[in-house]
Amino acid sequence: MIDLLAERPILISIMLLAVSGAMFFGWLQTGKRQVIWAALLPIALVPAAHWLAASWETDREKIQTLLYELAKAVESNDVQRAVQVIGDAELKARASSELQRYRFDMAAINKIREIKLVEGSFPHEADVELSVKVDVSDRRGSFQNVRVLRLLVLRMQRRGDQWFIIDYRHFPITGQPDAASHFSNTTGR
Repeated sequence: MIDLLAERPILISIMLLAVSGAMFFGWLQTGKRQVIWAALLPIALVPAAHWLAASWETDREKIQTLLYELAKAVESNDVQRAVQVIGDAELKARASSELQRYRFDMAAINKIREIKLVEGSFPHEADVELSVKVDVSDRRGSFQNVRVLRLLVLRMQRRGDQWFIIDYRHFPITGQPDAASHFSNTTGR
């Protein structure tokens, strides 16, 4: 219910307007003034629903914001800023090593396919699946300005109010892991 209130104000507005419409129809049938006044209340709550959704940031929205900031850091080749959201020292070193081998001209999120909050986890965790595209060049010069599409699978953990990446894997956008996929011969999607 919280996600519905915070993330879907248009759906809430439609439901409120439907309730108001039903009350208006009831007023047309009965002619009682109390019913028309009751019909106006849901209409007055529509702006409140939009205000609530705009001011209340859910975990999914925090994760989305973090992912778009991460894409900007990768695009600007700011390795330090890109890896600061990684919550494990070994994983941070691996990601830093991977990112330093390349120069990115463009990094964008095509689609966040799924943000699934893991029920009952403590600290709170989320599994995230997104498709990304980058225009990348090898710093050693073996390839230049190649468009690469990848599927990124993240495990994230909330510490306080901050979300951190505690595991990541990347795959070709379709099919099984390839030679560039970390854990390519041990972990499938």
